[in-house]
Formats: sequence, C-alpha cells, structure tokens
Amino acid sequence: MSDKKLDIEFQEAVARVNAHQEPFPADTLLKLYAYYKRATNDYGRPRSREALINAFKTNALFQSKDLTEDEAKEKYIELVTKYFLYRE
Repeated sequence: MSDKKLDIEFQEAVARVNAHQEPFPADTLLKLYAYYKRATNDYGRPRSREALINAFKTNALFQSKDLTEDEAKEKYIELVTKYFLYRE
C-alpha cells in the first residue's frame, strides 16, 4: 500500500473512531491508543488523572514498541475494520 493511501485510510479510521458514540471495550481502546501514538510518533507520557489508567496505557505502549509508524497505522486500520465489521 502506498504511503498516501495508508495515510488516507488511517485518517478515515481515526475519524470513524472519533465519531463513534458508544464506549469501546477497554482492551480495544488500549490497543487503539497505543497504535495511534506509535502511528503519529507521539511519545508523550499518558496524561490520565488515574494512575492505574496511566499504567495500562504505558503497558500498551510498551507492547507496541517494536512497531514502525506504518505498521502501527496498518494495525490501527485492521483493528477498526474488525471492530466495526462485527458491530454492524
């Protein structure tokens, strides 16, 4: 997949997630968080008010540490596609 096509599909997946009104399962949300952070090269620390949530986010980031930016985008797109496939 070309970089431009990957970027477009990634942005569409992000928009779909942002437009979704119902809560995501916690495991899905953590994966989306980690893939998004890797895909956008945002390596800032988790900023939740709850220490436990920050720990889960940090763990999710650690588990995705070996992904490249493009791999993270692909995984994000795959996860969003699967999630909505079974919801519709």
